[in-house]
Amino acid sequence: MTEASLPVPASVEAPTKKSTQNQTLKLARYIGIRLITLLIAVTIGVYLTILIANMGGYVDEILKGQIRERISVQIGLDPTRQNLTMAERNKLIDELVTIEEHRLGLDQPFLMRSFRFLGHAMVLNLGRAQHMASDSGSKLVRNIILERLPPTLLLMSSSSLLLFFITLFFALYLSRNYGNLLDKLVIALSPTSAAPAWFYGIFLLLLFASVLGWLPFGGMVAAPPPDAPIAYALSVLRHLILPVVAWIISGFFAGVYGYRTFFLIFSMEDYVELARAKGLTSKDIERRYVLRPTLPNIITNFALTLIGLWNGATILETVFNWPGIGRLVYQAIGLYDSPVIIGTTVINAYLLAITVFLLDFIYALVDPRVRVGGGGSRS
Repeated sequence: MTEASLPVPASVEAPTKKSTQNQTLKLARYIGIRLITLLIAVTIGVYLTILIANMGGYVDEILKGQIRERISVQIGLDPTRQNLTMAERNKLIDELVTIEEHRLGLDQPFLMRSFRFLGHAMVLNLGRAQHMASDSGSKLVRNIILERLPPTLLLMSSSSLLLFFITLFFALYLSRNYGNLLDKLVIALSPTSAAPAWFYGIFLLLLFASVLGWLPFGGMVAAPPPDAPIAYALSVLRHLILPVVAWIISGFFAGVYGYRTFFLIFSMEDYVELARAKGLTSKDIERRYVLRPTLPNIITNFALTLIGLWNGATILETVFNWPGIGRLVYQAIGLYDSPVIIGTTVINAYLLAITVFLLDFIYALVDPRVRVGGGGSRS
């Protein structure tokens, strides 16, 4: 019998199949543990938000006081009940207050209600707002959030994505020209990013809206809104300029400094010097040996930027009177509207958990050193 016709021993194939099965089980176990861990983290975060938004139950006492005050005013203004004695009026008020508190569930202990809120929130049953309403009059938290979402996506996508790509490519340019005047200037100005975007927004409003009068003070569109679609779009674009510029100024120098540092670290590695000695072009070295190792950091920042698009910038939107999610949260905090606060937090928590989960697999795709569920270094 020739060597080619020899049968393959079963012991040769068995380890391969067994190894594949082990890897599959490891991956499945890792995914399960990861999902459970993220779910626990989201649950804890949402429950803490419920406790904070309700101030440990103190908001319930505020609501009870508002209910009693509202019913007392209604009875006092009702002409059919003007002849009631004080005792009869107080008794009627107590009865109506009890009915209203029972309808809203305020007659139950806050701890019990908090766990019921948690259960509804985790299945995205966001309920009804206590004080706020959408422009169409809906009290559903879902409708209120959806109504404010497009303005926030417009503002944050314009500012955050511009900031991300501008800082990335500018940092790449500085890493090629390390030590020149522009590089030193960026390092010197990086502390200016400690100031938030709304801080620069106030100065931009004072200069370009108040003093020069070139741009509007705030809002999303002129009042009354233009009827023509092109005029409407130009009006929105004009109102976008100042908040977008404020956001970019706030994050530009710190973003450039951070990316530049990563690029410089990897551009000074020994394998980069070896690639230069082999005669590879600067573009090939930059793409294969500098950008690729920094991809996990870049992808993480980009993913977190995408999450921030929907969340809005609370104070920036308030300063510019921008009708987005950030301003909605600011108003909800002022009105103690817990369902709206909890609703926005729940959605953001789920988006963050999903992003963190997906990033594990994206890292494995872009960096061969990373193994999903491997539990150790590569052999």
